[in-house]
Amino acid sequence: MKMRQSTSAPVGVLTKVLAIFELLERNPDGLQLRHIAELTKFNKSTSYRLLVHLEGAGYLVRDSQGAYFLGPRLVKLGSGITYQSTIRRIGRPTLEELRRVTEETVNLAVLDGPSILYIDVLESPHLFRMVSEIGMRRALHCTGLGKAILAWQPSEVREQILRGMQLERFTEHTIVRKSDLTAELGRIQRRGYALDNEEAQRGARCLAAPIFDSQRAVIAGISVSGPLTRMTRKRIAEIAKAIKESAAEISRNLGHARN
Repeated sequence: MKMRQSTSAPVGVLTKVLAIFELLERNPDGLQLRHIAELTKFNKSTSYRLLVHLEGAGYLVRDSQGAYFLGPRLVKLGSGITYQSTIRRIGRPTLEELRRVTEETVNLAVLDGPSILYIDVLESPHLFRMVSEIGMRRALHCTGLGKAILAWQPSEVREQILRGMQLERFTEHTIVRKSDLTAELGRIQRRGYALDNEEAQRGARCLAAPIFDSQRAVIAGISVSGPLTRMTRKRIAEIAKAIKESAAEISRNLGHARN
């Protein structure tokens, strides 16, 4: 049977897109528009149109200096480490501002199986502070980050995670019944942030909010944590507002709500 050759596929455009992907994969620190045009030998206006389209679709992201690099929608198909690096780089300026405003420890984490994995930590300038470490894993049910990320999972994914969870008690405030945790996740969705009120560690309070990608999927969370002496109940509304605004800013930079 004679095969009919399609003339509708934009092979030239596809070749250019793949060339840009390969170039940025070799340059994980990102490249400016002019460098991309120079290295690919594409017309600058053509490069600009392709980059804008790919950024809008979530395949590329651009940092505050205007450098392009592979975005979450693309890199999550490959290396998890690369994916985490992209989120960390995009989020870092916002995290630094959040630490400046709150003067408390700021954390960035992703879901990693039945736990959260810390991928960036900016410590409070205070001598007495809450300390986390990059690479540390914590339980979902008793941390602000874990509950924030869990609350916005698709219902079937959330239910699957809940079925496999063991709700270990860490303090007298830890939620240890799944019905109570389910109710708490509903409250988190309604108010837009999660609260760890001495649930993981005595004397510590943490507020967290979710980060979304261009596909409206929750991919990470950020938190502010500190001792009760500074993270007082009077400050909860103030910190909650700051953390929700910061999470929304990172989400926008990752392409969320552009469609």
